[in-house]
Amino acid sequence: MATTCDEAPLGVKTVVVPAAGMGTRFLPATKTVPKELLPVVDTPGIELIAEEAASLGAARLAIITAPNKQEVMRHFDEFPELVATLQSRGKDEQAAKVERAAKIIKPVSIPQDKPLGLGHAVGLAESVLDDDEDCFAVMLPDDIVMPATVLEDMARVRRELGGSVLCAVEVSREETFNYGVFEVEDTDNDNVKKVVGMVEKPEPKDAPSNLVATGRYLLDRKIFDALRKITPGKGGELQLTDAIDLLIDAGEPVHVVIHHGTRHDLGNPGGYIPACVDFGLRSDKYGPALYKSLKAILASYEAEHAAE
Repeated sequence: MATTCDEAPLGVKTVVVPAAGMGTRFLPATKTVPKELLPVVDTPGIELIAEEAASLGAARLAIITAPNKQEVMRHFDEFPELVATLQSRGKDEQAAKVERAAKIIKPVSIPQDKPLGLGHAVGLAESVLDDDEDCFAVMLPDDIVMPATVLEDMARVRRELGGSVLCAVEVSREETFNYGVFEVEDTDNDNVKKVVGMVEKPEPKDAPSNLVATGRYLLDRKIFDALRKITPGKGGELQLTDAIDLLIDAGEPVHVVIHHGTRHDLGNPGGYIPACVDFGLRSDKYGPALYKSLKAILASYEAEHAAE
């Protein structure tokens, strides 16, 4: 029997991961390697997302993929010959790493022929939901949110207030032009705001707040009807923001949970490098040596630039 969102462990059964982008900011590396497979220390970003989804009790990882990016799905294969070779050579730790992805969660591929925006990608996921799944999660693979418990908080808010619940982080007003920005009203909980509108990448002077969308969404199934009603915007893309605005206009409850932890943006080298450093420092295996190396690198850098 299919399980409704509110009955599923921690409130979510299906996690949708849009992974059909071209990864242009990482060229030339992404000519042959999908951005989602670039390692954060030794674990690809898509595997970190899968682990987060599984920790929530989700049973299905619905990955939106482009026709030329099937390597993302292959990462979740079993690779028995490689595992056997590693084990025969006594490399059990490496063999376990190879096996891990296939054991985390059930991946499902949803093809997206052209990158037509986040709204289009999310809309494609309707076909894989069970008939009585009344909500689902979206995790953007570019965003690593730590600790990985924010969706649990979002599920609790949905159970209390209904509708859709999004994750928000605070940025400086000067940075708002990079994000979808929330117009909000207070609730009884300082960390939960009612959303009364959203603006996609406004000029800082026009931003309704400094609360911006980050890559975690818990969406009511009604979002699919809203997605069918919106029209393409800039670049011919369908914006998820526009569909959420339609839900708000129709009186559907939409709230944000303000996340006060760490967020890493794996979508560009400027965010990817600090993520690797952060994860590396927290690694029992690599952390101590990396800490010493970083101190030496920083000391050398500061000495070279002391006169500037």
